[in-house]
Amino acid sequence: MDGLTEMVNLGSSSGKKSLNTDASEALFLRSAFKNVIFNGTENAKRELQSTSLNKSLDPEDIVVQFVISCPRLGAGSTESPWRGAGVAVPMFSIRSNEDLGVGEFLDLKLLVDWAVNSGFHLVQLLPINDTSVHGMWWDSYPYSSLSVFALHPLYLRVQALSDAIPGDVKDEISQAKQQLDKKDVDYEVALATKLSIARKIFKLEKDKVLNSSSFKQFLSENEGWLKPYAAFCFLRDFFETSDHSQWGRFSQFSKEKLDKLVSEGTLHHDVICFHYYIQYHLHMQLSEAAAYARKKKVVLKGDLPIGVDRNSVDTWVFPTLFRMNTATGAPPDYFDKNGQNWGFPTYNWEEMSKDNYGWWRARLTQMAKYFTAYRIDHILGFFRIWELPDHAATGLVGKFRPSIALSQEELLSEGLWDFDRMSRPYIRQEMLEEMFGSFWTVIAANFLNEYKKQFYEFKEDCNTEKKIIAKLKTSSEKSLWLEKEDSIRRGLFDLIQNIVLIRDPEDNTKFYPRFNLEDTSSFRDLDEHSKNVLRRLYYDYYFARQENLWRQNALKTLPVLLNSSDMLACGEDLGLIPACVHPVMQELGLIGLRIQRMPSEPNLEFGIPSQYSYMTVCAPSCHDCSTLRAWWEEDEGRRSRFYKTVVGSDDEPPSRCTPEVVHFIVQQHFDAPSMWAIFPLQDLLALKDKYTTRPAQEETINDPTNPKHYWRFRVHVTLESLLDDKDIQATIKDLVTSSGRSFPGKKVDDAEESGEKLAKLRKNLNSYLYHSIAGH
Repeated sequence: MDGLTEMVNLGSSSGKKSLNTDASEALFLRSAFKNVIFNGTENAKRELQSTSLNKSLDPEDIVVQFVISCPRLGAGSTESPWRGAGVAVPMFSIRSNEDLGVGEFLDLKLLVDWAVNSGFHLVQLLPINDTSVHGMWWDSYPYSSLSVFALHPLYLRVQALSDAIPGDVKDEISQAKQQLDKKDVDYEVALATKLSIARKIFKLEKDKVLNSSSFKQFLSENEGWLKPYAAFCFLRDFFETSDHSQWGRFSQFSKEKLDKLVSEGTLHHDVICFHYYIQYHLHMQLSEAAAYARKKKVVLKGDLPIGVDRNSVDTWVFPTLFRMNTATGAPPDYFDKNGQNWGFPTYNWEEMSKDNYGWWRARLTQMAKYFTAYRIDHILGFFRIWELPDHAATGLVGKFRPSIALSQEELLSEGLWDFDRMSRPYIRQEMLEEMFGSFWTVIAANFLNEYKKQFYEFKEDCNTEKKIIAKLKTSSEKSLWLEKEDSIRRGLFDLIQNIVLIRDPEDNTKFYPRFNLEDTSSFRDLDEHSKNVLRRLYYDYYFARQENLWRQNALKTLPVLLNSSDMLACGEDLGLIPACVHPVMQELGLIGLRIQRMPSEPNLEFGIPSQYSYMTVCAPSCHDCSTLRAWWEEDEGRRSRFYKTVVGSDDEPPSRCTPEVVHFIVQQHFDAPSMWAIFPLQDLLALKDKYTTRPAQEETINDPTNPKHYWRFRVHVTLESLLDDKDIQATIKDLVTSSGRSFPGKKVDDAEESGEKLAKLRKNLNSYLYHSIAGH
């Protein structure tokens, strides 16, 4: 941890800033926000009282940023808060006439032009940091950072590296452009091609670039992270692994070792300089795009991932900041009934606090070089994180960190004493027979020991989820179950997860209730007293006793993030949401996320956009779920219920998601009170039939249930073609303008007007459907 501030050289201590600080070049945004950053409760109250919105300040000395400075909506008021609209698309998904098989930073200029023509004020991206951990398509996962500071070479435009590219290299670029012009991103080939071409150009002009004042300034301002990154990339390629525990004497990072690795006298210094060179050009190209967006008064919104890859520059340089024997994930939710296991180590918040979270402050300072707003991925992790042992493969058997555990004394006082019975996998012979049929004896012989009559436990070589996976791949009996491997793995996972209490690996007197414990046969076979006690303790653990702890935890960390930059912060608050989350977000001026198909209200199947609060971003879908078209055409049951409850029709909904259906849904979001309405590009293109030729299922960016999903979706039309299509730009701009989301601000429809507009939308949609059916 020593030297973090010196090495990163980015984060800065918070200080009081003037209300009139011109902290962003996106000037129009200041008409909606005042950047109020303060220390000291009394001063804070006076400053907040000078604005038109009252906010409670509890606890004292919190830091608040981006307090809304619009007139407060009240009786007789004709004023209303400014609202904006934007488009969301992953960087890799953009397609242009100039790219080499994947979106590039300079393509953002075209996207900004299209956004302006469509009336939008914001462009949202997924994470753009380097993820080159495995050297294969697994690295397409944008949330698994190799470095939280380095940009991804995938987004480099090699044509812009030099004004004097030789003819043979130009020919190679032209040929690559044709070969990589595919339906989806070919991650491995696209990255390898770009790096190969970049190396050729680097050899020709390295002296010119490395001796330029611009490069020297870049190196000076970024050497704290850039030199460790370049050294890591060299060692990764030399040892052919990113697992730095396999690097011999270089496994343990030190400043002295780093200085030797990057010194000019080494044989590999050109390799080090090549990584500097790539990052320099990525910085220059993204900076050019960001400046263009600011000039056009368009906000670039970035994404702050919750984790880093366990084999990353950051875990190598700052190992004490991470709990390397754990993994980060999410409990079962809308996305996955088995929970999610992202594999990232969890954070050692206690260690991070020692320098006032310098690593986090540095990350935000770096992001602010390019972005005006950002999305905090899985903001729930700043309240509490779902922590899994590193030997887990799924996300089911975890616990929250921090959390107040169930102590052995507490359980004994409740009449629960058989801790081994409740915390070890509960496996009976009849369960094996039911699960595996006549094959159960083979399973038992290979994976289990009978420790008492008809009761089994896992053998040592397969007593974790990851060991089970490994044994299924290597066992001598593999030929017997090759065709049944998936079902056998699921069955074995069900068995090893068949517990009701999780024993704390660091303190065997503490326990945690297993998520959804009532779904287990281990629970069902308990006596009624034990069941009743466990139900009560389960509810208390997950929904009651932790609230104040989690609130205080978030108020230690989130204000530091907010005070690290002048970017607008938006929190992704989907999933199992503790009661303390939304009040804290409101206190800190954090904007939440609302996806209509994933409402936070437990009694609703679909969110009601007209009832969203102002401090939200609303969207019909996101990268972690299917697009509007795919959802509508795949999920017949929910489609019918949506048509009945939201559209308000008892008729049979169309099986195809027509432009009229899309228009109805996006109009609801444009009209919502939310500060921002941000739409995936795929959903916007579905407003026009000519852009719906690609199967809807192929437009989904991520499948959260698949930990090895290939992130490769490409928009099937170029930005140049979209810019030429004046009709769709006019359609979208009309939605922006009519909903009051254009700039300057327009009065939001009141409740009565909104109701009339919704009724008109329903009438138009039903009329269209009636005539469509009659026509057939």
